[in-house]
This record gives sequence, structure tokens and C-alpha cells, in this order.
Amino acid sequence: MGKLVTLPSGESVPSMGLGTWHMGERIGNPKTEVDALIRGLDLGATLIDTAEMYARGGAERVVGSAIKGRRDDVFIVSKVLPHNASFDGTMRACENSLQRMEIECIDLYLLHWPGNHSLESTLSAFEQLKTDGKIKHWGVSNFDTSDMQELYGIPEGKNCQINQVLYNLSRRGIEWDLLPWCRSKGLPIMAYSPIEQGRLLENKKLKALAGEIGVSAAQLSIAWSIRKNDIITIPKASNLEHVCQNIDAWTMKLESAVLDELDKLFEPPVRKKGLDIL
Repeated sequence: MGKLVTLPSGESVPSMGLGTWHMGERIGNPKTEVDALIRGLDLGATLIDTAEMYARGGAERVVGSAIKGRRDDVFIVSKVLPHNASFDGTMRACENSLQRMEIECIDLYLLHWPGNHSLESTLSAFEQLKTDGKIKHWGVSNFDTSDMQELYGIPEGKNCQINQVLYNLSRRGIEWDLLPWCRSKGLPIMAYSPIEQGRLLENKKLKALAGEIGVSAAQLSIAWSIRKNDIITIPKASNLEHVCQNIDAWTMKLESAVLDELDKLFEPPVRKKGLDIL
């Protein structure tokens, strides 16, 4: 098992989780997906990230199947869609997610991205859900620095536990201002799409560097994404082989020479960029 990341609440969670984007779709194989999640849990990656948006609830059903009989061992993250994020809409969306996963409480409930409903109403619902025991913690996703500043301007805003954003070798824009801002608040980042939905694996120079140190390009990309102690990565793996490879990357320690080489191949930002979203 690899590193843990401590949330502002003081609770520690694995720095590698299991992503479920595109799971539960008709073209997928639910049993293979469930088996992959179970294997990941068995190997210590006991955080699962899902959302009501993924396959219109299908991914949450896959998660529900995977955690049967071991709910207490798993930290579950799910998300409410912005157009559902009024006070009443958030309450209903959470209830629907709980029913699909057949659980009583979501460990971390996120607003999927900023929307038209007021943040105050969404946060009021989050706090009510905490009081009701339907969620333990809440956070946000796809929030840029200005969004975070607005969030922290609301009295309950400082109860935020995480910001989930796109972050990988080819998407380093958050290093300019968002990542430092979150670090100044002790707020971890959860990085989605650490291999850019597979596109990074086609990079010949990255593949060559990975080969030199005896790992795959995917493993190198994943290990890079969690080289710091305040970042969680949630690669999706819908088969057993990929899950095992991802978990192997969890305990990799990259030498400074490798990190320097990656900085040459994928340069850090030199100015503010808009937040990348997939």
C-alpha cells in the first residue's frame, strides 16, 4: 500500500483511488468492471470515485456491486451535477446516489463543477446532508482559483475537503496558482485522468523514459501525479491487469533525475491558464 493523504478534517485516505468514469455503460462489461474494483480494493486502493453523471447512474450501480459486504472498508466519493445543485435538488440527488449504491452514507460528496445555482444553496444542502448522516464530508470539482476564493468567502466554505481537477503531465496549468492556493489552505487536490484518457501513452519520449527505468508509461505518469503528499490520483482501470499495474505505480519513488527529465518533456506553466477540463 502506498501513501495516505490527510484531509482538512484530519481523516486520512489513500493517495490512489479507483476511478469509474465510463463504467456502467451499455458497451461495457459490468462483471469485469466490478471485478477490477474488487481487485483494487483488495490491493489497498480503498477510495472509489464516482458520480451521478457517469453512465447516468450506471457507474454508481457498479460501485454498489463492488462494495457489497465491505462497505466499512471503502471511502466513497460521488458528485452532484450542477443543474441539480439547488438545495432541494442536491438533497434528492444524494438520496438517488445512495439508493443506486445501496449505502446509507457517502464519505465525500462533491459539486461536479460550478453551475448556475448559488453556492450558498448547494453548501446549505451539503451541511444539511452532513447533519442528516447522509454524507460525511463535502468538496468541489473543477473549481479554478477564483471559484475557490468565492467558495471560501462563504461561511461554510472552509468545510471543503478537496478540489478534484484534471491534472497530469500534459495538463500542468494548476501548478501556476490553483495548486499553491489550495496548499496554502491545507486543501488536497484529487487528480483525475492522470494518463489523459490514454493519450499520454502514445508519447514516444515518455515511453522511452519509462522503458529506461523499467516501468510502463502509464505507471510513470501515475507515479508523477502523486509525487507530492497532498495529491490523490484516481486512474480508471476496468480490467484486472490494469488495476494491478496502477497499484504498482502507487509505491514508486521517482528519482530527481527522472523528475527533471519529465520537466523537460512536459514543461511547467509560465503563466496563468484557464482550468483544463475533460
